[in-house]
Amino acid sequence: MAQTAVMGAGSWGTAFAMVLADAGNDVRLWGRRPELCETINTKHENIDYLPGIALPHEISATHDPAEAMEGAEIVVLAVPSQQLRSNLKSWSEHVPADAVMVSLMKGVELGTHQRMSEVIAEITGAGPERIAVVSGPNLAREIANREPAASVVACVDQTVAERLQKACHTAAFRPYSMTDVIGCELAGTAKNIIGLAVGVCVGLGYGDNTKASVITRGLAETARLGAAIGADPVTFMGLAGMGDLVATCSSPLSRNRTFGEKLGQGMSVEEVTAQTNQVAEGVKSCVSVSELAKLHGVEMPIVEHVAALVSGELSPDDLVSRLISRQAKPETV
Repeated sequence: MAQTAVMGAGSWGTAFAMVLADAGNDVRLWGRRPELCETINTKHENIDYLPGIALPHEISATHDPAEAMEGAEIVVLAVPSQQLRSNLKSWSEHVPADAVMVSLMKGVELGTHQRMSEVIAEITGAGPERIAVVSGPNLAREIANREPAASVVACVDQTVAERLQKACHTAAFRPYSMTDVIGCELAGTAKNIIGLAVGVCVGLGYGDNTKASVITRGLAETARLGAAIGADPVTFMGLAGMGDLVATCSSPLSRNRTFGEKLGQGMSVEEVTAQTNQVAEGVKSCVSVSELAKLHGVEMPIVEHVAALVSGELSPDDLVSRLISRQAKPETV
């Protein structure tokens, strides 16, 4: 159907490359390390991030960004969110002038408080009709195993969203289209932070009441900030909101929940980071989202407490006890 480039050979970038290939597209996958690209090309397996899963032969890998994006109609960006700006600065000259850029990233940039679509627009000069977002309950290993899943493709131009929807629709992956880019990006970012908080609760040995309370109130916090920055409130009730939040907070495959669980068990941020080869986006985004909320006068106590935990100002026990002991209020969104 289309020539596509996926810039990032981590677990989610590789899994989405599989979706695109299954949907009939030719896919070039860019990887940071030449040796990983060579392994993908010769063994058709990403042994570092998705070991044991055979990749479609329609996927080829390269370490050269110009080669990856040559002639691409769709350029998928799948690097850690805090690395997008530096990577895109070096890549932007190779992005075809008419290509649609699709963000798989879930984060808010430190310092600028920009969502990933805003960073893409600033660096490339692309209009909003050329920038899209994919978000939803997308645990990479399950997607790569072709377990049934649904997701959301968002672009302010509904026609573009529908075109991308068709480009990644397979027998196992069902995308829905929408125009609320802001809501999709915010929901995808905040759910990682809430996932960290739920993981802390699991690590401390708390049960389902505690987890359900954090998930529900976390969604309320996200919806409040969404309302302040122009998101559609309905988005937070759908796949990009509640769907992604439930998957992240419930699954041991979630890197953010797992990271939080280890923090709850007493490990430090540095110790957990040293143990993993994948990025838990919520560890960085908790700071930028907390600052963004304050800029808009929005109260997000779970996000604020997670940021304090990550910075070493709070212990895991303090995080939970301070949230519960806060002044009681009527339940409102």
